[in-house]
Amino acid sequence: MGPEEWDPGVAETGPFDGAEHPADGRSRLDLGSVRLPVPEGAQLQVEVDRNGPVLAVHLMTGLGQLTVTAFAAPRSGGLWEEVLGEIRTRLHSEGAQVRVHEGEWGREIAAVTEQATLRFLGVDGPRWMLRGVAAGSGEQLEPLAELLHDVVRGTVVVRGTEPLPVRSPLPIQLPEPLAEQLTRDGGNQQDQTRHG
Repeated sequence: MGPEEWDPGVAETGPFDGAEHPADGRSRLDLGSVRLPVPEGAQLQVEVDRNGPVLAVHLMTGLGQLTVTAFAAPRSGGLWEEVLGEIRTRLHSEGAQVRVHEGEWGREIAAVTEQATLRFLGVDGPRWMLRGVAAGSGEQLEPLAELLHDVVRGTVVVRGTEPLPVRSPLPIQLPEPLAEQLTRDGGNQQDQTRHG
Protein backbone atom coordinates (compact mmCIF):
# COMPACT_ATOMS: atom_id res chain seq x y z
CA MET A 1 0.00 0.00 0.00
CA GLY A 2 1.51 3.31 -1.04
CA PRO A 3 1.12 6.59 0.86
CA GLU A 4 -1.33 7.94 -1.72
CA GLU A 5 -3.71 5.07 -0.82
CA TRP A 6 -3.55 5.71 2.94
CA ASP A 7 -7.00 6.12 4.45
CA PRO A 8 -7.00 7.65 7.94
CA GLY A 9 -9.77 6.69 10.31
CA VAL A 10 -10.45 3.46 12.12
CA ALA A 11 -8.22 0.78 10.65
CA GLU A 12 -8.30 -2.98 11.02
CA THR A 13 -4.59 -3.69 10.52
CA GLY A 14 -1.44 -1.62 10.41
CA PRO A 15 1.01 -0.26 10.46
CA PHE A 16 -1.13 2.70 11.36
CA ASP A 17 -0.58 6.38 10.77
CA GLY A 18 -0.81 8.59 13.85
CA ALA A 19 -4.08 10.02 12.48
CA GLU A 20 -5.65 6.55 12.62
CA HIS A 21 -7.22 4.87 15.59
CA PRO A 22 -6.44 1.15 15.66
CA ALA A 23 -9.50 -0.92 16.45
CA ASP A 24 -7.51 -3.87 17.80
CA GLY A 25 -7.51 -3.06 21.54
CA ARG A 26 -3.76 -3.78 21.85
CA SER A 27 -1.62 -1.88 24.33
CA ARG A 28 1.42 -0.15 22.88
CA LEU A 29 4.68 1.28 24.21
CA ASP A 30 4.73 4.98 23.27
CA LEU A 31 8.18 5.94 21.98
CA GLY A 32 7.12 9.27 20.50
CA SER A 33 7.43 8.59 16.79
CA VAL A 34 6.31 4.97 17.09
CA ARG A 35 3.90 3.17 19.35
CA LEU A 36 4.89 -0.48 19.46
CA PRO A 37 2.99 -3.51 20.67
CA VAL A 38 5.51 -5.36 22.83
CA PRO A 39 5.33 -9.16 22.64
CA GLU A 40 4.72 -10.85 25.97
CA GLY A 41 7.97 -11.63 27.76
CA ALA A 42 10.06 -9.39 25.49
CA GLN A 43 12.78 -7.21 26.93
CA LEU A 44 13.52 -3.71 25.71
CA GLN A 45 17.08 -2.90 24.83
CA VAL A 46 17.75 0.81 24.40
CA GLU A 47 20.61 1.94 22.17
CA VAL A 48 21.79 5.43 23.10
CA ASP A 49 24.23 7.73 21.30
CA ARG A 50 27.17 8.93 23.39
CA ASN A 51 25.72 12.44 23.14
CA GLY A 52 22.40 11.36 24.59
CA PRO A 53 19.74 10.80 21.93
CA VAL A 54 18.11 7.40 21.73
CA LEU A 55 19.14 5.71 18.48
CA ALA A 56 16.97 2.61 18.63
CA VAL A 57 14.83 0.44 20.84
CA HIS A 58 15.20 -3.29 20.25
CA LEU A 59 12.70 -5.91 21.36
CA MET A 60 14.61 -8.93 22.64
CA THR A 61 12.45 -12.05 22.45
CA GLY A 62 13.11 -15.72 23.06
CA LEU A 63 13.37 -16.11 19.27
CA GLY A 64 15.74 -13.20 18.59
CA GLN A 65 15.85 -9.43 18.22
CA LEU A 66 13.25 -7.18 16.57
CA THR A 67 13.87 -3.55 15.66
CA VAL A 68 11.18 -1.29 14.22
CA THR A 69 12.25 2.21 13.14
CA ALA A 70 10.37 5.05 11.45
CA PHE A 71 12.00 7.47 9.00
CA ALA A 72 10.94 10.69 7.30
CA ALA A 73 9.96 10.00 3.69
CA PRO A 74 8.83 11.99 0.66
CA ARG A 75 5.12 12.53 0.06
CA SER A 76 5.47 10.56 -3.18
CA GLY A 77 6.48 7.38 -1.33
CA GLY A 78 8.78 4.74 -2.77
CA LEU A 79 11.55 5.15 -0.20
CA TRP A 80 11.44 1.48 0.85
CA GLU A 81 12.35 0.29 -2.66
CA GLU A 82 15.44 2.54 -2.63
CA VAL A 83 16.44 1.41 0.86
CA LEU A 84 15.82 -2.25 -0.01
CA GLY A 85 18.25 -2.00 -2.94
CA GLU A 86 20.90 -0.40 -0.73
CA ILE A 87 20.50 -3.02 2.01
CA ARG A 88 20.70 -5.83 -0.56
CA THR A 89 23.87 -4.36 -2.11
CA ARG A 90 25.52 -3.87 1.30
CA LEU A 91 24.69 -7.40 2.43
CA HIS A 92 26.01 -8.89 -0.84
CA SER A 93 29.25 -6.90 -0.46
CA GLU A 94 29.64 -8.32 3.06
CA GLY A 95 29.34 -11.86 1.73
CA ALA A 96 25.80 -12.59 2.90
CA GLN A 97 23.43 -14.93 1.12
CA VAL A 98 20.54 -12.67 0.12
CA ARG A 99 17.07 -13.45 -1.19
CA VAL A 100 14.38 -10.89 -2.04
CA HIS A 101 10.78 -12.09 -1.93
CA GLU A 102 7.25 -10.69 -1.82
CA GLY A 103 5.87 -10.15 1.66
CA GLU A 104 2.78 -8.69 3.26
CA TRP A 105 3.64 -5.06 2.35
CA GLY A 106 5.81 -5.62 -0.71
CA ARG A 107 9.35 -6.84 -1.18
CA GLU A 108 11.34 -8.11 1.79
CA ILE A 109 14.91 -9.29 2.24
CA ALA A 110 15.96 -12.56 3.85
CA ALA A 111 19.71 -12.82 4.45
CA VAL A 112 22.16 -15.17 6.10
CA THR A 113 25.39 -13.71 7.45
CA GLU A 114 28.15 -15.25 9.55
CA GLN A 115 26.59 -13.70 12.66
CA ALA A 116 22.84 -14.08 12.14
CA THR A 117 19.91 -14.78 9.90
CA LEU A 118 18.07 -11.56 9.06
CA ARG A 119 14.74 -10.41 7.69
CA PHE A 120 14.12 -6.82 6.54
CA LEU A 121 10.75 -5.37 5.62
CA GLY A 122 9.51 -1.88 4.91
CA VAL A 123 6.24 -0.03 4.61
CA ASP A 124 5.79 3.35 2.93
CA GLY A 125 3.25 5.54 4.73
CA PRO A 126 2.22 9.18 4.42
CA ARG A 127 5.53 11.07 4.76
CA TRP A 128 7.09 8.17 6.68
CA MET A 129 8.68 4.81 6.06
CA LEU A 130 8.68 2.06 8.65
CA ARG A 131 11.52 -0.48 8.59
CA GLY A 132 11.40 -3.70 10.54
CA VAL A 133 14.39 -5.97 11.12
CA ALA A 134 14.44 -9.44 12.67
CA ALA A 135 17.78 -10.97 13.67
CA GLY A 136 18.11 -14.49 15.01
CA SER A 137 19.34 -17.97 14.29
CA GLY A 138 18.39 -19.84 11.14
CA GLU A 139 16.02 -22.31 12.76
CA GLN A 140 14.16 -19.51 14.56
CA LEU A 141 13.86 -17.08 11.63
CA GLU A 142 10.40 -18.01 10.37
CA PRO A 143 8.68 -17.73 13.77
CA LEU A 144 10.72 -14.57 14.45
CA ALA A 145 9.69 -13.12 11.07
CA GLU A 146 6.04 -13.88 11.90
CA LEU A 147 6.49 -12.04 15.19
CA LEU A 148 8.05 -9.09 13.33
CA HIS A 149 5.05 -8.97 10.99
CA ASP A 150 2.71 -9.00 13.99
CA VAL A 151 4.59 -6.14 15.68
CA VAL A 152 4.63 -4.08 12.44
CA ARG A 153 0.90 -4.78 11.91
CA GLY A 154 0.26 -3.27 15.34
CA THR A 155 2.67 -0.32 15.13
CA VAL A 156 1.42 3.27 15.01
CA VAL A 157 3.74 5.82 13.35
CA VAL A 158 3.46 9.41 14.58
CA ARG A 159 5.22 11.47 11.91
CA GLY A 160 4.57 14.92 13.36
CA THR A 161 4.38 18.10 11.32
CA GLU A 162 7.97 19.34 11.55
CA PRO A 163 9.95 19.23 8.32
CA LEU A 164 12.68 16.60 8.39
CA PRO A 165 15.14 15.56 5.70
CA VAL A 166 14.10 12.41 3.87
CA ARG A 167 15.64 9.30 5.50
CA SER A 168 16.04 11.00 8.88
CA PRO A 169 15.01 8.69 11.71
CA LEU A 170 11.92 10.02 13.44
CA PRO A 171 12.85 10.97 17.02
CA ILE A 172 12.45 8.35 19.73
CA GLN A 173 11.33 9.49 23.16
CA LEU A 174 11.42 7.05 26.02
CA PRO A 175 8.52 6.98 28.46
CA GLU A 176 9.51 8.77 31.67
CA PRO A 177 10.00 5.59 33.78
CA LEU A 178 12.37 4.12 31.17
CA ALA A 179 14.24 7.41 30.77
CA GLU A 180 14.65 7.67 34.55
CA GLN A 181 15.92 4.10 34.76
CA LEU A 182 18.44 4.79 32.00
CA THR A 183 19.62 7.90 33.86
CA ARG A 184 19.93 5.93 37.12
CA ASP A 185 21.97 3.30 35.30
CA GLY A 186 24.43 6.01 34.31
CA GLY A 187 23.26 6.36 30.72
CA ASN A 188 24.58 2.94 29.80
CA GLN A 189 24.25 2.24 26.11
CA GLN A 190 21.96 -0.68 26.77
CA ASP A 191 19.09 -0.85 29.19
CA GLN A 192 16.88 -3.88 29.46
CA THR A 193 13.37 -3.78 30.84
CA ARG A 194 11.09 -6.81 30.78
CA HIS A 195 7.55 -6.45 29.40
CA GLY A 196 4.64 -8.81 29.47
